[in-house]
Parts: sequence; C-alpha cells; structure tokens
Amino acid sequence: MSRICERRKSTPSDVHAQVHGGSAIGRFNAWLAVRITKTVGTMWVAYLFAGIALISLSAALGSGDVIVIVAWIAQTFLQLVLLPIIIVGQNVIQAANDARAEADHETLTAVHRLTVEVHAINEAQTAILGELQRARAQ
Repeated sequence: MSRICERRKSTPSDVHAQVHGGSAIGRFNAWLAVRITKTVGTMWVAYLFAGIALISLSAALGSGDVIVIVAWIAQTFLQLVLLPIIIVGQNVIQAANDARAEADHETLTAVHRLTVEVHAINEAQTAILGELQRARAQ
C-alpha cells in the first residue's frame, strides 16, 4: 500500500502523553482534566450553575448599582453559565466533525480502491495492446 493510503490512528493516550507527558503525574493530570471537562461540559451542570448564579441576582438588582448589575452579568452569569454550555456546543460540533471525517475517509478509501482497479485494468489493456502490436509487426 502506498504511503498516501497509510492511516495512522492516534489514540487519546498518545495525545495525552504528548500534552502532559508519559509520567504518572502526566497521566493523572490528563485523566483529571478530561474528567473535569466531561463533567462541566454537560447541560446539567449548566442548569446547576444557572441556579447558583440566580441566587445572587436579587442582591445585585437590589443594590440598584449599575456597576454591580453589570458585574453580576459579566462575572457571574456569563462566566458561570456559558462555560458548560460552550463545552456542550463544542462537543456537539466535534461529534459532527468526527462523523463527517469518518464518512470522508470511507469515501476516499473507496475512490482509492476504484482508482487502483482502473489502473490495473489500464495496465492490463496496455499489455494486451503491446502484444497485439508485436504480433501484427511479425
């Protein structure tokens, strides 16, 4: 098989080792980071964070201070609630990208197989034509 067709599949542990190192501490850091990201990146956590953020909303509104209200929106609500929602959105987009990449790979593999078959047929026809031309020349 040609180098173009070779496909090396990277495993998550390969990537984790590249980012955090292959030591026990690096593996633990990678495991913890993935665990936290998977936990925070759920809509349930977004709902929980929204509830926590809403607890302080009445105090922010009750202050009547525009700076306090803007700070609550920017620092409490946006940062606390949007973080897990953004992670969920990225996970949805990544899943779609992964499916598209797999479909593209299958299509390109099929096209490659057809190209190899067409090339083999062409080579065989060229050989037959060469034999016919040599036979006619004799």
